Amino acid sequence: MCMSSEAASYGERRQRLLRTLHSDPVPEGARIGLSKQTSNLFRARREGAKHRLDLSGFNHVLGVDRMAGTVQVEGLATYEDIVAGTLPYGAMPAVVPQLKTITAGGAVAGVGIEATSFRQGLVHHTLVEFDVLLPGGEIVTCTPTNAYQDLFFGFPNSYGSLGYALRLVLRILPVKPCVRVEHIPFESAAGFFAALSEACEGDADFVDGVVFSPSTFVLNVARFEEVGGPLSRYDFEKIYYRSLLEKPVDHLSVQDYLWRWDTDWFWCSKNFGAQNPVVRRLFGRSHLNSKTYARLMRMGARVGLTQRLARLSGMFAESVIQDVDIPIASAGEFLDFLQREIGIHPVWICPVHAPDPSASFSLYPLRAGQLYVNFGFWDVVRTRQVHEPGYFNRLIEQEVLRLGGIKSLYSDCYFTRDEFGHAYGMPRYEALKQRYDPKRLAPHLYDKCVMGR
Repeated sequence: MCMSSEAASYGERRQRLLRTLHSDPVPEGARIGLSKQTSNLFRARREGAKHRLDLSGFNHVLGVDRMAGTVQVEGLATYEDIVAGTLPYGAMPAVVPQLKTITAGGAVAGVGIEATSFRQGLVHHTLVEFDVLLPGGEIVTCTPTNAYQDLFFGFPNSYGSLGYALRLVLRILPVKPCVRVEHIPFESAAGFFAALSEACEGDADFVDGVVFSPSTFVLNVARFEEVGGPLSRYDFEKIYYRSLLEKPVDHLSVQDYLWRWDTDWFWCSKNFGAQNPVVRRLFGRSHLNSKTYARLMRMGARVGLTQRLARLSGMFAESVIQDVDIPIASAGEFLDFLQREIGIHPVWICPVHAPDPSASFSLYPLRAGQLYVNFGFWDVVRTRQVHEPGYFNRLIEQEVLRLGGIKSLYSDCYFTRDEFGHAYGMPRYEALKQRYDPKRLAPHLYDKCVMGR
């Protein structure tokens, strides 16, 4: 086992935090919130007065245990740093979310997914144990079998409403130096989803895909390899998603494969002109990444840039930034709806299933043994017809519920309380809230994710 010197410092940081919380308690009637410089949330928020907790020092990779197959990290450690800490030991986290700035705590309190999820599940399915700072200032260690097992299985998808993860132990997987990616084209949704399901039953290490149009699909099936060549890079001049249509087979280093989507934020860099070769060079390699685009997007959101441009052009505009999980049997039906009613392309496709039937995560329930298809689509829908705010997002939510799917909560939500309660296990959540936040110091999950509080 290789433990960083930061592992010992974690205990010191934890004690300092407890002393700070004791000397600066939450004022009567106030709500707590996390003080962060960056965020991967994409929903409107009405930020009222909150008692901000500064946990920015909890951002270290504490150690890798190859024998146990785990990595120990702090809650605000980014996956960029976690991958950098595990690769020298020939390993990677079992699920590495697509964007470098996603934190370990955020991926568990929210929902993290990637191309290993067809076998490994979501990030929280790879969790072994973790320490949670409760809203009242107590720190508890949660495992699947100890006295806090209800919080272990109830914390994922709680978005800070039950506390914050300070330390996490996550499973890792052995890697080889390179990844070979096969890009398999299809012209029909039926053929594409049948092949995706078959690939999930095979020996692939990674499976995902892209819907480019109603008649253009590419399934990506990837495997580790010792030596690949020549190796492609997509961190500057070349754009990864375009290669899916150009190269039947590609080879990347493990690191470049894991971050293949980050350079262009999948394909959303086009909204900032960053796919133009001249603009791309002006950005420079160091600014072609999700962190830069998220910052630019939030600057635009603060001044209502999308809506202003839409008004000038006489159009109605609504941002539709969503990830939804749909049972494989209904994937084709959902895609038909998406293309007919929303019209966004490309669409990222990623299969996922819960690997352990006995592990029931109450706030993001996936049926055991069921293969789901994650649809990721992120763009602005523009029409000449004026609609009420949230019209297209609401259509999506209703279709997801109708098909027995579930939606990630990192973006705009319009569920009624009854719809939300049924979809996200609110009876069990209320019991967790009563046990771990009886004074209601943290916002309620519905208020935070739907009401924006």
